[in-house]
Amino acid sequence: MFDAEKFIKNAVEEAKETLKEKKTIIALSGGVDSSTCAMLVGKAIGENLVCVFVDTGFMRKNEPERIREIFETKVKFEFADARERFFNALKGITDPEEKRKIIAKVYIEIFDEYAEKYNAKFLVQGTIAPDWIETKGNIKSHHNVALPSGMMLEIYEPLKDLYKNDVREVARAIGLSEEISERMPFPGPGLAIRVLGEVTKEKVEIVKEADAIVREEIITANLKVWQAFAVLPEGKATGVKGDKRDYGYMIAVRIVESADAMTANAMNVKWEILQRITSRITTEISSVTRVLYDLTSKPPATIEFE
Repeated sequence: MFDAEKFIKNAVEEAKETLKEKKTIIALSGGVDSSTCAMLVGKAIGENLVCVFVDTGFMRKNEPERIREIFETKVKFEFADARERFFNALKGITDPEEKRKIIAKVYIEIFDEYAEKYNAKFLVQGTIAPDWIETKGNIKSHHNVALPSGMMLEIYEPLKDLYKNDVREVARAIGLSEEISERMPFPGPGLAIRVLGEVTKEKVEIVKEADAIVREEIITANLKVWQAFAVLPEGKATGVKGDKRDYGYMIAVRIVESADAMTANAMNVKWEILQRITSRITTEISSVTRVLYDLTSKPPATIEFE
């Protein structure tokens, strides 16, 4: 049985020994993995840890502001507004693997800049076991595993042998709030891989609003899910808005149950919940005419669309 308290004690000691009070930065996203890393490494090296939150423009609705509010008083916190940088880098790109690699490259450029600013030697990442297992198995590349060569920083991954439920136990034991410890998984590249095809500001705003509606309705219905989110597929579909024919975007809704993300089942959600989600999305987002529900489990699908 996993012992969170024992893991924390050993992880803090290992971080002290490995990092040796050298200046270190962490890629803090606000997810449970990176947040837990920040608390563990912070216990080990204190002020020598700088937590860098990068606003890519691809975060969930209101997330950058909320993460800043939570962590600004807990840790040494840097907020990097890199929205234009990421959008420009992805202009014209449609291939999902190329998107991930470009996002990884821009992330590393940013962290190298902060490394130079603080004379840091290490980059802490919240990589967990499914990240490197799926990357090794060529299921998909993860931005925090398939890193470009030539970066200045040495990578340190204190959670690399844990699964998500283990990390949640550690997060609770180390004192993180339920808002963080029970946070749904969110891909490192963010909404950029939930917009199929080219990523534009318009499309990101659409999927951001749809995603917020899905999560709000899941919370209202008190559903216990692994992940619940919205995706913007390529193409448009005919619909009717008011008394006029319209031609708008489609939204695919994905709600899955899982124990460790290695496999997942599409969730059997009550029809009335799906109807509320559909009604809200098509009513509140004027450019969306149709909502689809993804019934595919993993395998054969992955949890994310890209």
